[in-house]
Amino acid sequence: MEMNDKRLKELVNPVCEIARHAGTEIMKIYTEGFEIQEKKDHSPLTTADLASHTLITSQLKSLTPDIPILSEESASITFDERSSWKTYWLIDPLDGTREFIKRNGEFTVNIALITEHSSSLGVVHIPVQDITYFASRNNGAFKQDGNGNAEKISVRNSTPDNKPTICGSRSHAGKSLQALQDEIGEYELISMGSSIKMCLVAEGVADIYPRFGPTSEWDTAAAHCVVNEAGGKIVNTELENLPYNTKDSLLNPSFLAIGDMNQQWRDFLTNHLNN
Repeated sequence: MEMNDKRLKELVNPVCEIARHAGTEIMKIYTEGFEIQEKKDHSPLTTADLASHTLITSQLKSLTPDIPILSEESASITFDERSSWKTYWLIDPLDGTREFIKRNGEFTVNIALITEHSSSLGVVHIPVQDITYFASRNNGAFKQDGNGNAEKISVRNSTPDNKPTICGSRSHAGKSLQALQDEIGEYELISMGSSIKMCLVAEGVADIYPRFGPTSEWDTAAAHCVVNEAGGKIVNTELENLPYNTKDSLLNPSFLAIGDMNQQWRDFLTNHLNN
């Protein structure tokens, strides 16, 4: 199946519906109570993760039977198998499980379509707020409320010396983030869970989200397309675009989601990251 821009745009609405359906299932469990298990990497797994995974994979198979699916909850698929995939769905059924357990509302459903190692369609749904961010290649980025009203979003202009707004992980802040903040000097900080941080960059609420710690490809893929289509970038510490499905490991390197990659930000980050 050819994934041209028109076909990607046609897929956006049904994928948003799937994400919202998963959000409804998650909210039932969020309200009624849930069980918590521990995965091999010691990260938490709840009944909501599994319910969302089952619903999304089932509905994506119905929508696009010929496109393979890689989910956080099916990550045992070998690189030998997935290295031949030119197009595939990459999903995180419940991004921010720790925030879900804390009941702070900062968790999302992430669904991305990867084509040729890049995120070409992305949907990020926030169940508690009933807000959906979505984008597809060359078709713009949007934010939709629970009433179905969608507005186009875009990043904002910023510089590192003009009190930028920095997003930081609520559960994974560290010394590298603090060092960057110290070098910037005057800034505002938003502490937030899950891929909401990247969406805040996309809609111009925040200027940069640096992540100096382990994440997986399903954590970033959906929001990556939203950020790109809003005019921003997600790059590694060499300031190169973050790719998908290029290696055996599904872990991302450290990365930065930045709204306005102008020369001032580029120079500042190059100097900071090389020191």
